[in-house]
Amino acid sequence: MTDRYAVFGNPIGHSKSPLIHARFATQTAQAMRYEALLAPLDGFAEAVRQFVEAGGRGANVTVPFKEEAWRLCTQLTPRAERAGAVNTLSFDGGVVAGDNTDGAGLVRDLESNIGVVLAGKRIALLGAGGAARGALAPLLAAGVQSIRIANLSIDKAAELAAGVADLGRVLAGGYEDLKNGAFDVVINATSASLTGATLLLPEGLCGTGCLAYDMMYGRGETPFMVQARALGAGRGADGLGMLVEQAAEAFFVWRGVRPATAGVLAELRASLAEA
Repeated sequence: MTDRYAVFGNPIGHSKSPLIHARFATQTAQAMRYEALLAPLDGFAEAVRQFVEAGGRGANVTVPFKEEAWRLCTQLTPRAERAGAVNTLSFDGGVVAGDNTDGAGLVRDLESNIGVVLAGKRIALLGAGGAARGALAPLLAAGVQSIRIANLSIDKAAELAAGVADLGRVLAGGYEDLKNGAFDVVINATSASLTGATLLLPEGLCGTGCLAYDMMYGRGETPFMVQARALGAGRGADGLGMLVEQAAEAFFVWRGVRPATAGVLAELRASLAEA
């Protein structure tokens, strides 16, 4: 019997998740299929209900439903509870279990794929939505020195910082508060690169050898990576590796086996270059 999984989002046509999970399933000999499903902006819960009734075993959740998915769950992992956002759902006997694998995927991409030693680093985190929520606790667990959250709504940034204050040093403010911060890693957790929007990044943002990391990805440098390089970032990376690594973590949650990611990431990178 083939188990059914999916990813919900709006938009969703661009999603690489079906390809990623198909490769993982083949690699680990798992009997499963995975599809991309468009949920109406005002109908996410109903779309999930219909999927479960049709036999769905689990689902990933992407923009803009991660916080709504959190509210839908009847059971949460500690990392999902802390994040206030869910990207991985599991369905079993009426239980809707929620997890958040985004932060684990981010940390694994930074440390294993890019080679950043996060311990002792000063991090600037741009944005205060679901993507930023999922990143905070795993980054702090990796031993970073401090995180400064910057957001247009300073109150929302402060709320996020307060939620993890017991885990480490987290500051909150606006983009102007990043001035002369000389950060080691600047992480864009906003959707600005999807629209080509310019972020209000100040001079002195990047320290020596600073990595500009965009959770978004595309063919070549994202707009954020270009902007950060002009401000002195020594190198840049997009979020394709994070996408693959968080998918591997979700796959492990569902199937109890951890797939290898290097080959899948290389395949996706090559396909983007050819597009």
